[in-house]
Amino acid sequence: MINLLEVKHVTKKFGGVVANNDVSFSVERGQIVGLIGPNGAGKSTMFNMVSCVFPPTSGEIVFEGRNIENISSFKAASLGIARTFQNLQVFKNMTVIENVMVGAHLHTRSNMLIAALSLPGKRKEERELYDMAMEYLHFVGLEHLFDYLSSDLPLGALRLLELARALAVKPKLLLLDEIAAGLNHKETKEMANLIERIRDRGVTVLVVEHDMDLVMGICDKVVVLDQGVKIAEGTPKEVQNNEQVINAYLGADIDDIKGGE
Repeated sequence: MINLLEVKHVTKKFGGVVANNDVSFSVERGQIVGLIGPNGAGKSTMFNMVSCVFPPTSGEIVFEGRNIENISSFKAASLGIARTFQNLQVFKNMTVIENVMVGAHLHTRSNMLIAALSLPGKRKEERELYDMAMEYLHFVGLEHLFDYLSSDLPLGALRLLELARALAVKPKLLLLDEIAAGLNHKETKEMANLIERIRDRGVTVLVVEHDMDLVMGICDKVVVLDQGVKIAEGTPKEVQNNEQVINAYLGADIDDIKGGE
């Protein structure tokens, strides 16, 4: 397998605070990789660096052979990196389908003059965007809510909406930040199945998640951070039985680490 993403000796400092310290791991094409760790482990900081929200203090982040640590998040999206957010980032004053069309607009071809004048080329493109957005809504199971305001949706549907919008970017690498947060057991199981279907469509997935049932059930590999340092990397079974991982999670229910085994 070929690595799609490589994180090489990455350190991130905020003043005197070291959020990540010399972290290295890779994500192969076609994998689902979990990034886990106790609260304060540095997972969110690493996620923000991979999605180019901010650069590392030192080290390299390589996507498809290209260094991306100093590019913008918009440029990262154009290269094929999309993400969701733990704190939902949907446009509450837009309809469901309009939210997804925002993601799809990255692939529009019309220039600003055509868009401003609403010329035939732009109208044709908008119809194509609409159809594309409906396809992604159908994929996540929200097509029946296409004309609802996003502000009227329950949490589970909002998670699916943000996922559909990220998919509309047509990512090669999809970053999922606590995608199951706030979901009930049934919704979490459905989300796990959906993530596997996304992988089956050729999208590589990196997921930060506290729900160990989800992580251990769908991930090919798991990377564990603790206090900003990588303490383990391997298959779910290897990580579940790693003494450093168990020690890092002491104070939590060990069954939680093992995905309810």
